[in-house]
Amino acid sequence: MHMLYDSESFVVVHMLPDAPGKQSGGQPLNDTAPAVPQLARHGFEIVDKRSGKEVYLDGSWAEMFQQQILAWQRETPTQEEVEDTLDRYAGLAQNPVVVH
Repeated sequence: MHMLYDSESFVVVHMLPDAPGKQSGGQPLNDTAPAVPQLARHGFEIVDKRSGKEVYLDGSWAEMFQQQILAWQRETPTQEEVEDTLDRYAGLAQNPVVVH
C-alpha cells in the first residue's frame, strides 16, 4: 500500500497485491508456492474527506487512473487540476469511510 496523495480534501492510496507464499526476505515459504501471484491486481482507493466517502478503483478503472497518474508525472499539474480530477472520481463514491 502506497500513499500517493494527501490534501485537505482527498487521499489517494495505491493498493498492490502481496505475493502469496513469500516471507519478508522474499524467499518462498515452500516449493509449491506459485512464483507469480494468481490474478494479481492492483487498485486505487480515493477518499473524499469532505463527504467521508471512498471509492475503490480496480480493473479497467484502475488502469485508466494509472494512465492519469502517468500523465500527471509528465505534465506536473497544479493542485487545483489534480483536485478537479479527483472530484470527478469522488462522484462514484458510495461507501462511507469506516475506521476499524
